[in-house]
Amino acid sequence: MAESDGAEYGKHSSRSLAEVTPVFGKIGILSFGGPAAQIALMHRMLVEEKGWLSEKQFLNALSFCMLLPGPEAMQLATYAGWRLHGVAGGLVAGLLFVVPGAVVIAALAVIYGMLGNVPVVEALFLGIKATVVVIVIEALLRVSKRALNRPGHWVIAALAFVGIFFLQLPYPLLILLAALYGFFTTSKKMQSSGKKQTIKVAPAKTLMTVLSWLVIWWLPLLLVGASSGQPILSQLGFFFSRLAVVTFGGAYAVLAYMAQDVVHHYGWLTAGAMMDGLGLAETTPGPLILVTEFVGFLSAYGQGGLGLGLAGAVVTLWATFAPCFLWIFAGAPYIDWIGAQPRLQGALSAITAAVVGVILNLSIWFALHVFFRDVTPTRYGPVTLWQPDVASLDWRVIALALLSGVLMLWFHWGMLRVLTMSALLGVGLAYFG
Repeated sequence: MAESDGAEYGKHSSRSLAEVTPVFGKIGILSFGGPAAQIALMHRMLVEEKGWLSEKQFLNALSFCMLLPGPEAMQLATYAGWRLHGVAGGLVAGLLFVVPGAVVIAALAVIYGMLGNVPVVEALFLGIKATVVVIVIEALLRVSKRALNRPGHWVIAALAFVGIFFLQLPYPLLILLAALYGFFTTSKKMQSSGKKQTIKVAPAKTLMTVLSWLVIWWLPLLLVGASSGQPILSQLGFFFSRLAVVTFGGAYAVLAYMAQDVVHHYGWLTAGAMMDGLGLAETTPGPLILVTEFVGFLSAYGQGGLGLGLAGAVVTLWATFAPCFLWIFAGAPYIDWIGAQPRLQGALSAITAAVVGVILNLSIWFALHVFFRDVTPTRYGPVTLWQPDVASLDWRVIALALLSGVLMLWFHWGMLRVLTMSALLGVGLAYFG
C-alpha cells in the first residue's frame, strides 16, 4: 500500500528507501534558519538537484501544508517522502527532519536545567534573548508583507491583536473566527472559477487512516498518564495535543498562546526560561516548534528531576508531531481537490492575516519581558494591561537588541551569526559592563 500511494501521483515519483533516506537525513541535519530557509533547502535538493518533484508538485504540496495545523516545513518533508515512497517514505522523511534537532534540544535542555543558574550561562542568554526579540519582529514584517494585501486583512490582524493582547481571548477561537470569515466572504465568482477535481481515494480508506493515527497519537499518552503516577505527564500530553490542533500560521503564531499559558496559567516556566528556549530552538536544526520539547523537559524537570524531565520531553514531542503524520497521510490524497477550492484558500488567507496580529502580540509580550525584569498583568474588567516596572529596565538588553536589529534588518546578517555575536557580547556586558 505504501508504495502505490506514493507512486500513483507521478510516473517518476517512486524511489526506494535506500535513495530517500540519506537525502532527507541531510535535509534534517542542515535545516537551520526557520521554515523559509528549510523550504528553500528542500526545493533545492528535491526539485533542482534530484528532480524528484516538479515545480508544480512542490508548490501544490506547500500550499496544502499551509492549510494544515503544525510546522509546515516538517509536513512538507513528510509529504515529499510520502509521494516518493508512500507511508514508509513519509515516516522516514518526517522523522529525519525532526530527530536531529530534537536530540540537540534535549541535550541543551538538560544542560540548561542543571546549570541554568550559572552566571556565565545567564550571561550568554542575556544576548540571545535580545536577538530573539528582533527575530520575532523580523518574522512579523515578513508575514505581514505576504498576508496583509487587502483592507479586510488589516482589520482581521488588528482585531486578532486586540483579542489576544488586551482581551486574552483563546488563540484557537481567533483562528476559527478568521477562518469562518474568510470562508464565507469568498465571492461566488471566485468560488465558481476553480478547476473541477475529483477525489480518487475511498472514504473508507481515509477513515481507517484517521482512526489508526488517532490510536497511535493518543494511546501512548493515555498509557503514560495512567501508569506513571505523574500528573504533569498527562497535563503535558493533553496541552500539547491541543496545541498541535491549532498551530496554524507556523511556530511564531502559536508561541504567544503557548508562552502565556505555560508561564501565567500553569506556572511551569518563567518568562525568561521561555525566551531562553526560543533562543535555543532558533540555533538548532529542525522546526522551530521544537521549543515545545524544551518547555516539556523543564516543566517536568522542575517537578521530578532529570528522569521525569526526559519523560516530559518525550511526551511533548509525541503530542506535538504525531498529529502531523495524521494530517499528511489522511489528507495527501485530497491535495488536488483542496487546491481547487477557493473558499478554503479564502479561509487560509484570513487565518494568515489573523496570525499577523498574534505575532505582533508575541513581539510586544516578549519585548516587555526581556527589557524589564518585572512586568505585571493588571485587569480592568475584561481588559488586561501589561505594566512594566520602569525601575527594572535592563539597558544592556536594549543595547544588544538595537545592535541585533541593525545587523539583521539593515545589513542582513545571518541569524546564527547575530545570535553568536550577541551571546558573546552579553557575556562581556555581564562581566565587564
